[in-house]
Amino acid sequence: MVKCPCIHIGNNVIGSGNTCFIVAEISGNHHQHYREALELIEIAAEAGADAVKLQTYTPDTLTIDSDKPWFIVESENTPDAWKGHKLYDLYKTAYTPWDWQPKLAKVANERGIILFSTPFDETAVDFLEKEIDPPVYKIASYETNHIPLLKKIAKTGKPVILSAGFANVADIKLALKTLNDNGADQVALLHCVSTYSSEPNLDDINLRTIVDMTKRFNVVGGFSDNNGGIEIPIIAAALGASIIEKHVILDRSTGGPDASFSIEPQELAKLVGRIRENETKGSSDILVTPFAKRVIGKVKYGPENKAEKYNGKRFSQSVFAVSNIEKGETLTKANIRCIRPGDGLAPRYFEEVLGKVAASNIERGTPLSWKLVVK
Repeated sequence: MVKCPCIHIGNNVIGSGNTCFIVAEISGNHHQHYREALELIEIAAEAGADAVKLQTYTPDTLTIDSDKPWFIVESENTPDAWKGHKLYDLYKTAYTPWDWQPKLAKVANERGIILFSTPFDETAVDFLEKEIDPPVYKIASYETNHIPLLKKIAKTGKPVILSAGFANVADIKLALKTLNDNGADQVALLHCVSTYSSEPNLDDINLRTIVDMTKRFNVVGGFSDNNGGIEIPIIAAALGASIIEKHVILDRSTGGPDASFSIEPQELAKLVGRIRENETKGSSDILVTPFAKRVIGKVKYGPENKAEKYNGKRFSQSVFAVSNIEKGETLTKANIRCIRPGDGLAPRYFEEVLGKVAASNIERGTPLSWKLVVK
């Protein structure tokens, strides 16, 4: 008999038929007001969520301040709050100040709810290890291919929750191998539709992928929901998702980068209540409704539509010149970095290009390509 996979987060055993682990994602929904962040932790605890999640980055750790076209969000397939903005300016309004995070972790601990975070670069991992010592790490869908970051997180020895997003099977296999080879032996994989919509195309959801990835990769499976409403994650849990992650906001009318697809306190309470009720009474009935059949869909890996393809390039990381580099100059961690967007060499090549020399002058904010490097 094949043993069902599970991971341990605090006192929670996730997978193997245990109750669903429900995560309230705060993201930038605190509007950079500490009091709002505190309230979001309070409402998550009151609603019965198992954990709250932060994001650990600054505009300067995630990207650079540049007006070059790669750094501008111009797609019509992104939330209105993102369109026309520089990545740097978006992150400046959405990041969670790092000095808040240890204090928020203390409050969460006092309220009996787990707090963890998504780091977006290696310095964020160092910070979290020193200041919070979280029981688990989350890797965002756009960082699935960020091999240096995955290695750094894996070496902490903590469990890892990895969002697959628009990653294809080969990307997921590489990510899981990287994590396993570097010390992460407890990994959960979340299906995630990276279109960020208050009214998603139901035919793009494909929750059946959760069932497939659990068997295909022998991992704990779950769902990170970037869509409006609560019905889709309820169906995902009923289908077998062991982890549900949902963005939470105090009031959608206050706006913000993630407001349109976040849920309010009463919706979070209802989401938790419905999932727990289904776990107790059974949930087979909800899986045969026309709505459920549409969102269950088919098994699908990789980008589903134009929005995911665009987002996959604009919001993933790649190797960029972060200062002006002269022809013949050595490439170092001081003049090249893995940052958003994803127009340069994939992060897996970062260590390979370090120490090589520039084949020509490279202007700051230019995506690195092999033609710019002397092999």
